[in-house]
Amino acid sequence: MQSRRLFSSLRTRILGWYVVLVTASMLVSIVGIRQTLLARLYERIEQSLEQEVLELRQLKTGLDPRTSQPFGNDIDALFRVFLSRNIPANNEFMLTFLDGEFDRSSPRAVPESLDVGSPLAQSFAAIATPRRQWLTTSQGETIVYQAEPIFREGSRGVFVVVHVLSPELREVDEAIAIVMRVMLTVLALTSIVAWFFARRALAPLHLLIQTAHTIGESDLTRRIPVQGVDEISELTLRFNEMLDRLQLAFVAQRNFVSDAGHELRTPITIIRGHLELLGSDPEEQRETLDLVTDELDRMSRFVDDLLLLAKAEQPDFLRLEILDVSTLAEELFAKAKALGDRHWQLDSQAQGRIVGDRQRLTQAVMSLAQNATQHTQPGDTITLGTGLEQGTVRFWVSDTGEGIPWVDQSRVFERFARASHGQRRSEGAGLGLAIVRAIAQAHGGMVELVSRPHQGATFTLKIPVDPL
Repeated sequence: MQSRRLFSSLRTRILGWYVVLVTASMLVSIVGIRQTLLARLYERIEQSLEQEVLELRQLKTGLDPRTSQPFGNDIDALFRVFLSRNIPANNEFMLTFLDGEFDRSSPRAVPESLDVGSPLAQSFAAIATPRRQWLTTSQGETIVYQAEPIFREGSRGVFVVVHVLSPELREVDEAIAIVMRVMLTVLALTSIVAWFFARRALAPLHLLIQTAHTIGESDLTRRIPVQGVDEISELTLRFNEMLDRLQLAFVAQRNFVSDAGHELRTPITIIRGHLELLGSDPEEQRETLDLVTDELDRMSRFVDDLLLLAKAEQPDFLRLEILDVSTLAEELFAKAKALGDRHWQLDSQAQGRIVGDRQRLTQAVMSLAQNATQHTQPGDTITLGTGLEQGTVRFWVSDTGEGIPWVDQSRVFERFARASHGQRRSEGAGLGLAIVRAIAQAHGGMVELVSRPHQGATFTLKIPVDPL
């Protein structure tokens, strides 16, 4: 199991791909080096052959040093002088033939494949046109030769310069073998070094895995230290941010379950207690049924609010349409006046159109108006208003009530949040402002609160003109 895990690890795969890539590069390099060496070898040999033939042609038009006269028809003298003056290169042999018979060679000792009686030498003697040819002898040697026939009155000579490539080809192969051994040694050493460097580079990933193993619902506090600015550091940073969000989500979930359980436990206890004490008196039964129905309605509203908050995260939460701000403000004001005996005012009606969900915006503003009603008394003033500026429309609800303490202003939009020092306790489960914030955020906007104790509060709903 351990060995299987080792071979399937990211470290092993990285090293494997590294070895494959380097090996492929080595093979391409070796082939390229060999082809380059062979190309240069062939070019050098052909230049050498061409040079020998060119020198023979120049001598042919010159003078015989013994007689100080042109060579004329004396092909044998031409060959004798040329071979005496030119020393062949390594693995190079010069052969001359006169009237179909072997004349002389330089050096005198030639390979078996070029011996006087060999078929190859006999074919040289019969050459009648200049040629250059590559071939493999019967002994397996690779040779290249260039022949230059010379014709004079009554005689025919053939000059052949032959280069045996086999020794030099073996030298190239030996050089390539040395290069391969060096490359394999370098590959082995670099693979070992790469194995340790891969371990060091992947250390943050191993730490991340260990941290992930130790994380549970009860412990989301561990974080991975971020080092450097590479991709793994970026992954570590994003992982830590994910842990932050998970920690907040788990805390919110625990609080939600606790608060929801508390809110549901009270009406259930009330209903159970009255049903257990229910007598046979019809009047008492009617009063008990009215109370039970009222508690069930409260539980139903509570569940509906929870479902609404859950649905706010879905893409189909809003049904967008083009709305006239002024008309919408008048509709909201007309509905808000029925919430309570307060001094209602409509202030600063904006002119323009926005894209929004009429029902959701109405629900949000009515929730703010209901909240203001619960925290004011008859005779207090509640003002509704709208404003439009810089691509944002503002709906605000302002009251002259008791205000909200500083300590509560940062949490009033949380689920089940209630003012801790308010003179009056609002009805409901404390989900109203959370729903308002969810509606605002679904529109791409936000909710702001400005309040001072005993100086009222102003809730402002800010919505982009076009949330799309």
